[in-house]
Amino acid sequence: MTFSRTTAVAGIASAAAIGLLLTGCTSAGNASDDGGDTELTVTTFGTFGYDDLYAQYESDHPGVTIKATNIDTGGNARTDLFTKLAAGSGVSDVVALEEGWLGSVMEVSDQFVDLNDFGGADIASRWVPWKLDQGTDADGRLIGYGTDIGPQGLCYNAPLFEAAGLPSDRASVAELFGGDDATWEEYFDLGRQYQAATGKAWFDQPSFVWNSMVNQLPEGYYTSDGELNIEGNADLEERWGWLTQGVADGLSAQQARWDWGGGKGFVDGSFATFVCPGWMLGVLQGNTESGGGSAATGWDFADVFPGGASNWGGAFLAVPATSEHQAQAAELAAWLTEPAQQVAQFEAAGTFPSTTEAQETLAADATPNEFFQGAPVGAILAERAQGVEAQFKGPNDSVIQENVFQAVLDRVDTGELNAETGWAEALKLTDELVDQ
Repeated sequence: MTFSRTTAVAGIASAAAIGLLLTGCTSAGNASDDGGDTELTVTTFGTFGYDDLYAQYESDHPGVTIKATNIDTGGNARTDLFTKLAAGSGVSDVVALEEGWLGSVMEVSDQFVDLNDFGGADIASRWVPWKLDQGTDADGRLIGYGTDIGPQGLCYNAPLFEAAGLPSDRASVAELFGGDDATWEEYFDLGRQYQAATGKAWFDQPSFVWNSMVNQLPEGYYTSDGELNIEGNADLEERWGWLTQGVADGLSAQQARWDWGGGKGFVDGSFATFVCPGWMLGVLQGNTESGGGSAATGWDFADVFPGGASNWGGAFLAVPATSEHQAQAAELAAWLTEPAQQVAQFEAAGTFPSTTEAQETLAADATPNEFFQGAPVGAILAERAQGVEAQFKGPNDSVIQENVFQAVLDRVDTGELNAETGWAEALKLTDELVDQ
């Protein structure tokens, strides 16, 4: 699903992680050491945490200059990429691809180089298998090196929980929601209990909750063989019912996505829980601080998630066929996605690694995060990554999420539509916007 990384996580660095960065292995090949000057262009979106890594790469590769462009959101990055692909020019040497629109990229995968031609096959064991599979097209061409994945835990505000008479320490909160058996039904029931005790909302707005629900299903908007999978989908309809009933019961704070009143929604007690893939931790912290809050605001991160393992987001680095520096670009993409660099990326942006070595580093590193009340966020995310599997994303997955369900849920959130009329409107919009 399309997402936005808007602010980096601070203070996650550890001695183990820094050591891995300093001793990280070199990437396949050494294509940039050709004695000439090369400018490599890179386009990412949101916050990838690459600025220091760019500087390190330039220092280690004399003659190479990186010209970086960052687009604010994944949705806008998708538009930028496909506009330039259609024009046949203007695409950067290295471009970030988002998981939610990877399906549409795979329809034009011949416009990207096969990274196996530049040493990709030699480093394939770096990644968890499903991430590698996601970046491989139907012809077996590896078009994207995996950056991060998005295992989810639950963010919650401890003082707000205490005010409602709920336990607030991480272990007790995980148990409160059901631990390994946590369900969405229990999540909404606890929300109604919280709302009755405080008169306040439980979550910020419904579309992020919906996104999380859809992502943890074995099949989402598409079946695994690429067929549209919305109308008559009992799993989706059941979750739609839970969520829209929660909205009707006053559990939504009706916040604006990616804004939250300039971050004030995280500070003023507007809502008590927030769904958190790893990259969202930085979003929460940055917006809390923008809204005038700090660690004292009381946000924490629990090793639990309703419905079990869920992955929201994740990206890849690809090299377009139009690049005039394909070998050098492939080398840069390989280096940026090495385990050492993925740990550094996590430190800078909270993005959880897709390489097994980096995951193991963070799993063993229980460094407390000061903003999240000392939570060992790396170790928690490593635990939450257990059981995550790739969900097939069809060519219009991000269109369905943003222009169908996100748009309809906004209208449900304001009371313009209810559960029944909202579902009907979603089916109508799908018919209008998606080729079937």
